[in-house]
Amino acid sequence: MGDSVRLFSIRSDEYAQFRPTYPDDLFRWLADRSPRRRYALDVAAGSGQATLPLLDHFEQVFACDASPHQLTGSSGWRSATRFAAQAERLPLRDGMADLLVVAQALHWFATPAFFVEAKRVLAPNGFFCAWCYSLLRIEPMLDAVIARLHGDTLNDYWPQGRASVDAGYRDIQAPFEALEPPDFAIEAHWNLPQLLGYMRTWSAVKQWQKAHGDDPIAQLGPELAQHWGDPERQRRVRWPLHFLAGYPGR
Repeated sequence: MGDSVRLFSIRSDEYAQFRPTYPDDLFRWLADRSPRRRYALDVAAGSGQATLPLLDHFEQVFACDASPHQLTGSSGWRSATRFAAQAERLPLRDGMADLLVVAQALHWFATPAFFVEAKRVLAPNGFFCAWCYSLLRIEPMLDAVIARLHGDTLNDYWPQGRASVDAGYRDIQAPFEALEPPDFAIEAHWNLPQLLGYMRTWSAVKQWQKAHGDDPIAQLGPELAQHWGDPERQRRVRWPLHFLAGYPGR
């Protein structure tokens, strides 16, 4: 079992609860870029944050993940076809997918073998789109505290591949001409408990807890609370999205 599978097979219900949702405009844009709207494939689908919106735009949506627990850890998959598979070995016929997406996961398997497999399962004019988001933005005082946790306290506990996320995937060379998508971002309005719950889903937090037997989020809570004010007050939280997108078959 790979590192990414171990990290995200644990408490998939928690992961689904606190992970933010992607903007609707992103999925309309993906559908418009696809040659047809028959088949879409979500690779490393996790608990379905990208799978479910695709169902509103495509006749059939496939969701695969290396972790079966992720695919069964939440309800509401609707008509999505789910199966467990490694990203480099997809049990789909050649040229099947009009769209292949990878949401917040390409850094786990951005290998030549995966890009060859993606090209194989995509239709000749099929669209490939991977995206990621790194640190959230709220307001400067809160951002500084969170950045210190991310870059200092947890610096040695992020898994291999996290650097690609922090670089916005600019360090990944795809074997096709990349295009520049519009400026998309995730936005949410959260209170302080929701923010803390989200931060506890970070893989580095889980690794830090195992190493120290303590909760780094609880240690940081009082400082965040001081800057937040009323913990039930909702603040706007924003994550800019970064992309690697194009047409592998062209």
